[in-house]
Amino acid sequence: MSSEDIAKAAKAAFEESQLIPSSARITALEAIRKQLDLRKTEILAANVEDLKAAQAEVDAGRMSESLLKRLDLGKGDKWESMLQGITDVASLPDPTGIVTYATEMDDNLELYRVSCPIGVLLVIFEARPEVVVNIAALAIKSGNAAILKGGKESNRTTLLLSDAISAGLAETAIPEKYIQTIQTRNEVASLLELDQYIDLVIPRGSNSLVRSIQNSTRIPVMGHADGLCSVYLDESADEEKAIRVVVDSKIDYPSACNAVETLVVHEYLLQTVWPAVARALLEVNVRLLCDPPTLTALQSLSPAPSNLQSHVEASTPEAYSTEHLSLVLSVVAVPSLKAAIQFINSHSSHHTDSIVTESDEAASTFCRAVDSAGTFINASTRFADGFRYGFGTEVGISTGRIHARGPVGLEGLVIYKYMMKSKGPKGHIVGEFGTGKKQFKHRRIDTTVVPF
Repeated sequence: MSSEDIAKAAKAAFEESQLIPSSARITALEAIRKQLDLRKTEILAANVEDLKAAQAEVDAGRMSESLLKRLDLGKGDKWESMLQGITDVASLPDPTGIVTYATEMDDNLELYRVSCPIGVLLVIFEARPEVVVNIAALAIKSGNAAILKGGKESNRTTLLLSDAISAGLAETAIPEKYIQTIQTRNEVASLLELDQYIDLVIPRGSNSLVRSIQNSTRIPVMGHADGLCSVYLDESADEEKAIRVVVDSKIDYPSACNAVETLVVHEYLLQTVWPAVARALLEVNVRLLCDPPTLTALQSLSPAPSNLQSHVEASTPEAYSTEHLSLVLSVVAVPSLKAAIQFINSHSSHHTDSIVTESDEAASTFCRAVDSAGTFINASTRFADGFRYGFGTEVGISTGRIHARGPVGLEGLVIYKYMMKSKGPKGHIVGEFGTGKKQFKHRRIDTTVVPF
């Protein structure tokens, strides 16, 4: 099929699906999970082959270690979490058909604002093959058709995952072309021109990937280009909380977009909490790129950590705009909460930032003044995730200002339409309203369901 044929088929599948009940979408998700279970051995074997090929690319210097780590579908509980995500999404309330505004404009003339799917999604991502399943689940549940493009490094795995999804859909009322996958960059380039069929592009991956997509299409793009997250240690920060939050934010999954990349330290803590936090980070082999005040404060550590000389060095200005995606952390000292907020707003990617503090006033100020999709108090930045938020899974994280922000789950994949019904014996016409004529009444209707 050509790219245009793929896009046309997706649009047709979306339009055909609009009268399919929510229960059928749940049945489809259950069928997909069953097919993935049946094909687990085959899929994980393909993933091993992808990992071997990717390791060769890393050894040759053509791929980063962080990308390789995201590729492993058999690591830890990733497979089980992927399947659980399908079940969780299936059990969530239907996000479509919900009335968010209703008014009686005139006697027997009613207006309803009703949530509905966006349409056809084009989702482009790198490495993580489970994203195919995550997005397919969210798209099906929210009533959107989707075209998915994974990175070439996961082609074997994503192909088999897609086959399982197609096999599951074939058992249900959902159209066969509802979820499609593509393999090449040329197909992506062609699809990005088809704004008459595709309604939203969601890129998940590196800064260069997202920027390239944003600059190559007229279709709206939802996503984030970087994960430059910060933790600020306020002057009232508790030492134990500081250690726990900073260490977890950095080491739980260093290559994730919600891992902390910059630690901002209040000057009041340079001889107290900061050395303790630094020691804890060094114990887990985090390399620290420090500005002069934070670097000087570590020179008097006693006893000195064995890796102090090898893992602590002076930072450069570029360090604070770098997404390290590894066990590297940039550190800077500031004289006040206001200065911390200014630094974060000017250096972060507006993804997720956290404050460690015992001051309710400082916490409130930070959460309201830091211009990011997520602002946390005494909590790890790693909590910024659709699964952890209770969304079942996520289609990605948006740092944009329009429509959706932060982890994007079902609610971020619906928009709304206005439905109006006249129950008058002659219908209603605009010409009957105006100066010296009928006036609109706008009586609020208390409902969450369209009554027709």
